[in-house]
Amino acid sequence: MAGYLAGRTEDGGLGWFALEGGGRVPAARPLRERFAGKPRLPLGLDAEALLFLRPFARRPRETRAAPSLSLVRSRFKKSFLHVNRPSAAPRSGAGLLAPHGWAGLALIAVAWPLNWGLPGLRTHLLFFPLWLGYALAVDALVLRRRGTSIFERSRRGFVKLFLLSAPAWWLFELINWRTQNWRYVGREQFTDLEYFLLASVAFSTVIPAVFASAELVRSFDWTERLKGGWRLRPTRGVLGGMAGIGAAMLALLLAWPTYFYPFVWGAAFFLMEPLAAALGRRTLLSRTARGDWRPVVCLALGGLLCGFFWELWNWRAFPKWTYDAPGVNFWHVFEMPLAGFIGYLPFALELHAFGSLFSRRPLPLRLGAEERKGAEERERASPS
Repeated sequence: MAGYLAGRTEDGGLGWFALEGGGRVPAARPLRERFAGKPRLPLGLDAEALLFLRPFARRPRETRAAPSLSLVRSRFKKSFLHVNRPSAAPRSGAGLLAPHGWAGLALIAVAWPLNWGLPGLRTHLLFFPLWLGYALAVDALVLRRRGTSIFERSRRGFVKLFLLSAPAWWLFELINWRTQNWRYVGREQFTDLEYFLLASVAFSTVIPAVFASAELVRSFDWTERLKGGWRLRPTRGVLGGMAGIGAAMLALLLAWPTYFYPFVWGAAFFLMEPLAAALGRRTLLSRTARGDWRPVVCLALGGLLCGFFWELWNWRAFPKWTYDAPGVNFWHVFEMPLAGFIGYLPFALELHAFGSLFSRRPLPLRLGAEERKGAEERERASPS
């Protein structure tokens, strides 16, 4: 007898087989009957798996028949490996969150009460730690749910998002200089240089928070329904049409800001997205060309989620921002008119377009088809 092979018996159960040459002959007793009551082994293997592995570990390499070894490998993967090598999603073990997630929650637990409770100027110092905590905590939650996250994949990429974020938000501040839709209460307490430096540090948290929130939305199974939709390809006509729409929106909001100020949230996307696509960057259009709308929807909802917390934590802050939104200055949620929350949906797409245009390397996001490549890389890196 050359060895043993675990496999399915005629009644559908597990049986053990004697290997003779390239074939197999069922033995009289099934595995479960022979090893009934035996204790389970570490890593989820029981005595059945031990019988399966032990004979082959002892056999000299030169005596193994090639067909039998191939059959052994496939049977072992089907029977046992799917138990011991879970998919990327949930992290199990002692910790509910990765260490950077606990650090993020600690920052929120300290900065939030201080931001609402201290008298006088305080938010200029607490905004950054509060939103750094948000980005870290949400990223760790994504890691818990999906087995991968921006911070886990690339610390350097995570930090680069902060560097990209400040100039992105200053672009909207430049447009607001004309539209005057929001203003900062307490701005007069700082010199121009102090304001620029403190505001830049605060603005640096915008893109990391939105992108982490987008990956959190992506962690829910219902987003899988969005990968087989209408295909919007970045043809010359589509890119030219988008650029024309963006230019018209920008011209209207600059000429008549009282009436067309909502175009702030959209004009930048229609201008930057086709330019980034023309330069060969990985854009949202490269996903919609395959009918994959998951990145678009996840980003938009991630922006809306961040918008809720921006307005919540701004509510009792100082310095703080307030709004002037002609035509919709009613039904306020915190400081924001209810209709104003709609602007957070295209705002997140504009951030992605800005990052795609001004970053030479692809953004460290996994919201669509690029996940398959990442999963394959993790599969190759994991021990077999």
